[in-house]
Amino acid sequence: MRIGDLATRSGLTTKTIRYYEQAGLMPEPPRTSSGYRDYPPAAEARLAFIRDAQHAGLTLAEIRGILALRDSGGAPCGHVTDLIHQHLEEINRRMAELRKTRTVLRDLAQQAAETDPQSCSDADNICRIISPQPGGET
Repeated sequence: MRIGDLATRSGLTTKTIRYYEQAGLMPEPPRTSSGYRDYPPAAEARLAFIRDAQHAGLTLAEIRGILALRDSGGAPCGHVTDLIHQHLEEINRRMAELRKTRTVLRDLAQQAAETDPQSCSDADNICRIISPQPGGET
């Protein structure tokens, strides 16, 4: 099938499909005698996999590695499982950081509500809300 047909069927643009070829995610398809790309039916499923893997948070490099394992005849499910766990750990770490940041921002918002803007004129202090003077008022 031609690239335009594949794009329509996959919901991607022709530009994206060409990019995936250049990035090593899609094998370069054979060409017709007139020079058009002639994608096999399996190309649609491969593009769906790439899209689904991206939605799951995998990087293009990780997806390329999974596809390389499959293309070499290996079963990539163990590798995919490891990637999923790595991504879950990273998300859990970031969520913990965000909870800490939210706590700090809530405390600062309370401090800001209690701070008189006129008290922020001290030349030695940039902003008393973020960096209160030791022992001073906020």
